[in-house]
Amino acid sequence: MAARFPTQGSHLERYAQVFPAVEINSSFYRPHQPKTYARWAASVPDAFRFSVKIPKRISHELRLRDADTAVGDFMREVAPLGEKLGCLLLQLPPSLALDRPTARQFFSLLSGFTAVPVVCEPRHATWFTEEGAETMKDAGVACVRADPPPVAGVEPVGDPGTMYIRLHGSPEIYYSAYDEPFIEAVAARIIDARNANTRVWCIFDNTARGEAVPNALALMEKLEKAARRDG
Repeated sequence: MAARFPTQGSHLERYAQVFPAVEINSSFYRPHQPKTYARWAASVPDAFRFSVKIPKRISHELRLRDADTAVGDFMREVAPLGEKLGCLLLQLPPSLALDRPTARQFFSLLSGFTAVPVVCEPRHATWFTEEGAETMKDAGVACVRADPPPVAGVEPVGDPGTMYIRLHGSPEIYYSAYDEPFIEAVAARIIDARNANTRVWCIFDNTARGEAVPNALALMEKLEKAARRDG
């Protein structure tokens, strides 16, 4: 399957000739200049989309409070992506419990800057409750479907318009490859969601031993076969 990758161009240019989207994770750790985002946008096809992870300064240090300046700075940085900015990912620290007034205020702040879909990956059990689901649904924020799940046996509930699957590797997080039955199940879930006109993202984060690319290619192959069969 590696033969599908082109050999010319930057890593992003070669990646974008195979995959339709990418998650920018480095934005979580450090800011990037607007000209960097502009260069990335210019190097991919028109239909390619970026998901950008919101900085830890906002999620982990400010913990969603008094974040006006930080959110404004971040949104100005990513603005050159233009229509290629497809999603914003907010990953919360495991210690951050749901505080509804704070969450509502933050989501309202974010919606004042952008109409781009926002997905949230909470990791404290209080978010996986009826209150948590209502808070995210009311704000139009989707809840990430992560593997391994932060709370076992609980279905993530948020805005139904977007499904964002984030696969970290299991049983060894960031390292383990996913087997064929698991990928088959993910493909079936994606097909069901697409049939319901839901926007779908699927990100493989099991990169430490290079398992993400073959897993993603296997998933794409299954989706393509299903599309040919049903088309």
